[in-house]
Parts: sequence; structure tokens; C-alpha cells
Amino acid sequence: MAFPATRMRRLRRTAVLRDLVRETRLEAADLVLPLFVEAGLDPAHPRRPIEAMPGVERLSISEAVSEAGEAAALGLPAVLLFGIPADKDAEGSGAWDDEGVVQLATRAIKDAHPDLLVITDVCLCEYTDHGHCGLLRSDGTVDNDSSVELLARTAVSQARAGADLVAPSDMMDGRVGAIRTALDDEGLGDVPIMAYSAKFASAFYGPFREAAGSTPAFGDRRAYQMDPGNGDEAVREALLDVQEGADLVMVKPALPYLDIVRRIKEATNLPVAAYNVSGEYAMLKSAAEAGRIDERSAVLEALTSIRRAGADIVITYHAKDAARWLA
Repeated sequence: MAFPATRMRRLRRTAVLRDLVRETRLEAADLVLPLFVEAGLDPAHPRRPIEAMPGVERLSISEAVSEAGEAAALGLPAVLLFGIPADKDAEGSGAWDDEGVVQLATRAIKDAHPDLLVITDVCLCEYTDHGHCGLLRSDGTVDNDSSVELLARTAVSQARAGADLVAPSDMMDGRVGAIRTALDDEGLGDVPIMAYSAKFASAFYGPFREAAGSTPAFGDRRAYQMDPGNGDEAVREALLDVQEGADLVMVKPALPYLDIVRRIKEATNLPVAAYNVSGEYAMLKSAAEAGRIDERSAVLEALTSIRRAGADIVITYHAKDAARWLA
């Protein structure tokens, strides 16, 4: 019926009514907290603040265990680990070292908090001395197929250490299939793959590169990460990862790509993660610190919008704060 019989405001009148009819809900159980674990931190200073990301720090393994425990106590289901090794080389060999920083952190977190899921980032960029996500040819370009072999080796090493999910973020063609085969061949067939399927070459990654020490020594990653203007290609990437054995797919970044989140959710019918990346975090933090916005309201609105677009899982540096606000 038309106005005045139909009045949309009736169900907005009180907070209880609004909550009763809310279509999209945001809960701590939807959120994943990324952690940066650095090898060799001075025990007297086990946390290294990341200037570009207020409130986020590089952690020693013992501090990562503590942070993971806090996340679990807040009702967060998982942490996502990124490693900063003591030494780097051209191959990124620290990535698949069974005694590498992520592997050690995974074992320690799972020992202390066995019910908390540990997701491990599978990439070489934090471990290579050139900062790219794969092996370099003599002309400085990234070689896809040889890189895929090392990514599969990395995923196996992380899964052996106890990772509950492995998350390849490199954007090499065919890496999901290679990782699935390698895991299955090693008797690790129950370990799911969360594929960074639509990872765009974004300006919003800047603070992360400081956090992870992964800025390329030359060039950029546009030859393997996606062009921000391509939506159809993002869907194709996700569908290919599904065909290769991905159990979950991801869109990164989140807020500038909400349309992609929706399209990939509809195309794959799989659980979809969206990564609320470092630049998105830093923008809201900076605006809040300047008194331009209310941080709590803005963060919860942003995270709810990601869920509304179709994301089942939101990876965000706001996770602990959001969990407290939602409690």
C-alpha cells in the first residue's frame, strides 16, 4: 500500500525494533585478526609499534601467543599470521623453513590456544630480499611456475606446523591447484585453502608494506596483482581458484571493492572473505585521531557494509576493538 498507510519509519522507532528487523548482523565470530610476527625481537622490547598503523605492532612469538589469547577471549575465531624473518634471500627460503617464524608462531599459538584457528599467509614477499612475491627471472620479472613450486612447499611446511587454513596471497596462476595437490600428497588433505582470489594492485596496501617489510626493491606488483578496473576478471579468477580446489575465496581490499565481494559471492556460492586492509584501517584511525569522525560508529558501519556486500568473513585490524564494542 502507498503512503500514508505504508510508513517505513514504524520499524525504526526504537533501538529494540531496529535490532529486531536488522538484515545484516556483525558479530565477533565474523572477524579475523591479522598478526605480524617478527623473528629476533629483543626480549626487553618484544613489541615494535608500526607507525603507519596506530595500535598495531610487530610481535615476538611469545607476544603473538598473548595477543592470540586476547583475541580468543574476545570471541574472535581466528588469527592470520604474517612473518618477518631475521634474514631474507632471493628465493625467500624462510617462507618454507620448518623452523621459520610463522611455523614457530603457529606451533606456539596452537599449543596455548588449541581452539583458536590459525590461518597462515602463503607468499614469498616478506621473505625475499627484493620484496616481490615470487622468483625473479634475469630480466627482473617474476617467474610464475617456479614460484608456484615454492608456494606449495611453503603451504606444506605451514600446515605441518599446525596451520588450520593456508591462505595464498601471491596471485600466481595455478598456485591453488599446486598447493592442493601438495597438501594432499603429504597427507594434509583436511587443511582448507583460503585463496586470495581477487587481490587488486591497490594504493591501500601502503601501511602493510611498512608492517611486513615487503616493499618491492624495484618496480611494482601490477604484473601479477589485478587491475582495479576489472570486475569480470575478478570473477574469473575466483572461479578458476574454485576449480583448482579453493575452499574459501577472498577479495582484497574490501571497502573499495564491495561490488566485487557481492559478485564473487553470487558466482561461487562459497564462503567469501574480504580483507579490510591497512590503508582502510589507517584512514579511519587518522580521521578519528583528528576528531573528524567517531571511531566506534565509523568502524562498525564500515565492517557491517562489508558483511552486507556478501562477505562471510572480515579480516580486519579493527577486530579486537570491534569485538569489544559488540560485546
